[in-house]
Amino acid sequence: MKEALFWQVEGQKVRCLLCPHNCLISEGKVGKCKVRFNKDGKLFSQAYGNLCALALDPIEKKPLYHFLPGTKTLSIAHEGCNLQCKNCQNFNISQKLSSNIVAELWPEQLVKLALNKKIPSISFTYTEPTVFYEYVLETAKISHLYGIKNILVSNGYIMPQALQQLSAFLDAVNIDVKAFENEVYKQLTGAQLQPVLDTILYLVEQHIHVELTYLMVPGFSDNIEQIHAFLEWLLRHSLNHIPIHFSRFFPTYELEKLQPTPLEHIQNAYFEAQKMGMKYVYQGNVRLMDNATYCPRCKNILISRKDFYEVNYRGIKNGKCNSCSYNIYGVF
Repeated sequence: MKEALFWQVEGQKVRCLLCPHNCLISEGKVGKCKVRFNKDGKLFSQAYGNLCALALDPIEKKPLYHFLPGTKTLSIAHEGCNLQCKNCQNFNISQKLSSNIVAELWPEQLVKLALNKKIPSISFTYTEPTVFYEYVLETAKISHLYGIKNILVSNGYIMPQALQQLSAFLDAVNIDVKAFENEVYKQLTGAQLQPVLDTILYLVEQHIHVELTYLMVPGFSDNIEQIHAFLEWLLRHSLNHIPIHFSRFFPTYELEKLQPTPLEHIQNAYFEAQKMGMKYVYQGNVRLMDNATYCPRCKNILISRKDFYEVNYRGIKNGKCNSCSYNIYGVF
């Protein structure tokens, strides 16, 4: 248990100011995230050091294709999430708290573990890092002192003040864009789209490495109109260099009766993004497809990939195409 940041007292309740839900929490109750609670008129977090997941992952699994490709990352999570996605793949730890603790590690212990294993980065992932904000912040401060990179895999649903304080210690972020119509966003997640877009723009402005995942849920977020709107928004904000991962949905949680995303829809989004001028586009959760990184100028293969475990630098050196010297977005 840790006293939380970003809250204020309102009468006999406390108002959480961490994410745009701004939950007003009564004594003994929790917010929408299920981990931040009011105790004696103060806001506390139950998510501090009691990890529900701890693993070594290929960094490509986050997915991050342009940040330290081919390396491992130390991935951790606490239970809880501030969204209620009907299609959540990790609902057993994000939506249904079970106190299934796999490790108890203070921030300095986690950093020491990464150092001992010679892992170049720590990823806060699987659930939603925003809800274990205090742990992320303290860990990120310590890890930077030792040259370890900090990665956030997030829904981007966070208030500006909290994001600003954390951003000084972030190196890379993958934001999950759940849909591109606000009503669909609310239907799928219980949240709003605009705060997520604001988060993306702020991270880019701070020169933090950003990649975006767009999960194509049949009947919700896979129609070409939303894909167009998403791509047009990126182009309007001069973000055609940001890598996009169009990811295939598989039946799960409250949408277990849906069919998987048709492969044709994934491919249509992939080719449409390329046609509209996006430089780095990938297909996720799809086997036997080409997920190499190509030079936007000369189409030289820069990095080839087979699944997450065979990543080969073929045509990139010092962040440039070795054929035409084009600067490639990323950290290599």
